Amino acid sequence: MATESGTGSQTDGSAAEGGAAEGGGASPEAAIPRDLVKGGAAGSWELDPAGTSVAFTSKSIWGLVTVHGRFGAVHGSGRVAEDGTAAGDLVIGTASVDTGNTRRDDHLRSGAILDAEAHPEIVYRVQGAGAPESGGRGGGVGVVRIEGVLTVHGVGKPLPLEARILESGPDAVTLTADVAVDRGEFGVGWNPLGMAPTATAVTVTARFLRR
Repeated sequence: MATESGTGSQTDGSAAEGGAAEGGGASPEAAIPRDLVKGGAAGSWELDPAGTSVAFTSKSIWGLVTVHGRFGAVHGSGRVAEDGTAAGDLVIGTASVDTGNTRRDDHLRSGAILDAEAHPEIVYRVQGAGAPESGGRGGGVGVVRIEGVLTVHGVGKPLPLEARILESGPDAVTLTADVAVDRGEFGVGWNPLGMAPTATAVTVTARFLRR
């Protein structure tokens, strides 16, 4: 998501903001393994902003500069049914983007890039979760496959994830996932003279607390 020259600082996201989710669709036939959470995963879960971060890395100046950034405002919730099916939302405040460079951040928030005024939220809507498919990256114990839709700039696209389990207790679960996002697919194609590639590497670490 880089736009202008200069490197930024990478930090973890925290504070929460409210908002409604965009996107959606039919839930796939996938279920969370019962042993994912000690005592069972069924029930309602709330995202813990203090244990959650959304960080990204992208290139600028024809790949010569690496920009690190984060979104500081994240909130969400989810629910796991008795049969293991899951649904929920992770909501990011678009205007909370922070690369450590005020000029660049203002540009990212502007109508030329993320257009935070018109699209105040970036939403990942979980539609299902379960054991990873055979041969999946990092498949096996400690990994859960998540099916969902990412909505950026008002455009929703399916985005499956394979999340690693960092913490699994009766009242807290922490997952982390690395994913490549091409902002051009979401209508965020600003790239004058090819200097700002649209590929962005995103790392999400999400901690959920049982309600």
